[in-house]
Amino acid sequence: MIEEVVVLNSEAERRYAPSSLPAAGVPIEVDSDLQMELTSIPDKLAFKIGEVADLLGVKAYVLRYWETEFDILKLKKSKHNQRMYERRDVENLLLIRKLLYRDRFSIEGARAALKKLRKDNVRVKQIKTLSEHIDEAKDCILDLIDDINSFRLLVK
Repeated sequence: MIEEVVVLNSEAERRYAPSSLPAAGVPIEVDSDLQMELTSIPDKLAFKIGEVADLLGVKAYVLRYWETEFDILKLKKSKHNQRMYERRDVENLLLIRKLLYRDRFSIEGARAALKKLRKDNVRVKQIKTLSEHIDEAKDCILDLIDDINSFRLLVK
């Protein structure tokens, strides 16, 4: 079951929203519990599997299993072959845990919801990019009009 769309309004909500989530058009509800969990992620560059397991309240083998099931998790390994999780990975894992444990999605259902989420995220980014281009073009046109008017004043 896909829940209602929630738009993140405040700067704090947008800042601590998972980087994989767009600001609007999210088919997955970003509830207050998830929001609080996102803000509790320590400000570190990388996390070891034990740290992430403690943050999420799951066993390390669960994280290794999720890594095989969800292609959104693309972990790097250290020179000692340890899994290194970036903040984005931890955010995605929190979202996966929410889908599986709180929203009661199956693995397949969670995978489908994440796939739709990524597809919507790309669409939102494309729309933002297009609107940014239109705004830039409008600014250039307004600058040109100002330059033409200034030139007309000089010629008169």
